[in-house]
Amino acid sequence: MCRLLGVVTPDPTRLADSLTDLIEPFAGLSREHRDGWGVAAWHAGGELAVTRDLVPAHASARFPETLAGSVTDAAILHIRMASPGLATEPHNTHPFSAGAIAFAHNGYFTPVDAVDDLIDPDLLAGAGGETDSERYFLRVLSRLHAEDPVDALALAAADIRGRARFASLNCLLLTQHALYAYSEENPDSEVSRRRGPDFFRLRYQARPDRVVVASSGIGPQHEEGWSVLPYHHVLEIHRSDLRVSTHLVRSGRPEVTASARC
Repeated sequence: MCRLLGVVTPDPTRLADSLTDLIEPFAGLSREHRDGWGVAAWHAGGELAVTRDLVPAHASARFPETLAGSVTDAAILHIRMASPGLATEPHNTHPFSAGAIAFAHNGYFTPVDAVDDLIDPDLLAGAGGETDSERYFLRVLSRLHAEDPVDALALAAADIRGRARFASLNCLLLTQHALYAYSEENPDSEVSRRRGPDFFRLRYQARPDRVVVASSGIGPQHEEGWSVLPYHHVLEIHRSDLRVSTHLVRSGRPEVTASARC
């Protein structure tokens, strides 16, 4: 299993500053989720930069260097706990990226090839690793050919749900326009039964200086100002104005349930 963290700010800011209160608890979780880390961030000039390392975040010299050197208004961070049998290799380390899009997943589904026949053949041929998470990303990318990111996330999750056993389909998607989060858990999975009902919860906090979304265990999420992202919802955080929308999936299609500007 893994942990996710995403942030959007009004102006480009060093990640070391915009996430100052969350960095230590996030990195601390890498003592358990110790199979590498990654950061995808929009840099000046419109470049999406992705940095990944196989060393646990709490022990990696590159992790604080990356946060200090990333001046950005939107980023996603991931620490990995590899599923049994999957190698700790760069090509299996999140975030995955393609052009101007980055993606990170927390959870697993099996079999890994459950949606391979639904993935664009050219995308599948270019897969760099062996993880179910990368296949999830490739299915989202395939959906993005015809659908917007909210629909693509929700429908890709539905595709997996209909074909595979899974623990969680929680994920973050970063595009040129917004940061998206999707939340879904299988409470009957072995991981959920063992870890408890809070393990796969995603929460978000919207303030004038930032909007963050985070896995459980990262920071003081039970304090005032944090909201749970309900299961089967997509959270959308616009980069241009920090507008936050939540979309509930009904009958395979999302509908807006709330929208606000910070």
